[in-house]
Amino acid sequence: MTPTVIYATFALVFGMLVGSFLNVCICRMPKNESVVSPPSHCPHCSYQIRWYDNIPLVSYLFLRGKCRGCGAHISLQYPLVELLNGLLTMLLFLRFGPTLAFATLFLLCSALVVITFIDIEHQIIPDEISLPGIAVGFVLSFFLKGHTWLNSLLGILLGGGSLLLVAYSYQRLTGKEGMGGGDIKLLAMMGAFLGWKAVPFIIFASSLIGSIVGVSIMLFQKKDSKLAIPFGPYLAFAAVLYIFYGNLIIRWYLGLSGLNQG
Repeated sequence: MTPTVIYATFALVFGMLVGSFLNVCICRMPKNESVVSPPSHCPHCSYQIRWYDNIPLVSYLFLRGKCRGCGAHISLQYPLVELLNGLLTMLLFLRFGPTLAFATLFLLCSALVVITFIDIEHQIIPDEISLPGIAVGFVLSFFLKGHTWLNSLLGILLGGGSLLLVAYSYQRLTGKEGMGGGDIKLLAMMGAFLGWKAVPFIIFASSLIGSIVGVSIMLFQKKDSKLAIPFGPYLAFAAVLYIFYGNLIIRWYLGLSGLNQG
């Protein structure tokens, strides 16, 4: 095997190992429980999971998705999170190599995986992730090439400020809360990591994808527009889309509209 394949495989395995910890965060953070103690255990029978039953993806397949202690079904979320985080880590490594940019975006994407699954199930975005994430993204901007502290600061202000304005305007017009504070802090965190230029793309892409998916769900379930749909996963997906294809999509759009001519 070539060195690139070996390193990419290592990145995949490393990402899945981290994904195993992310599952702990996803399960415990909404309950305000420690993500360190007690050790991983079955929520049904409290069977303490041994290391050989905690190997990402492999253990789930070997146990056929059941607890060794009581035979209870293990949620598909566990291998899905492990595989998703592993694939994201591998793709980031292939794109950026062993650089600080890779490490920075790895932190961001891992945080987005946790936020996505928590928001889908509980419709909350933990401040324990987004608020420290804003600070971490800003501090790292001092060390990243092509990403200045000013770019990060403007990203925080534009990310948080734009959604805050939308939320305030919607509430003034309708008298109802249409967007939670979690989404505002999440976009501010994305702005800290990715800079202000990423914010308009993320807002547009997440709104477009969210509208398509939301309308489809409402039509399928035959529910009205009052159906609560978490927006965090769409923001997260749009941020990942920007990381890998943002510049390409922007250039394509500008070329299609003729705005980049002359």
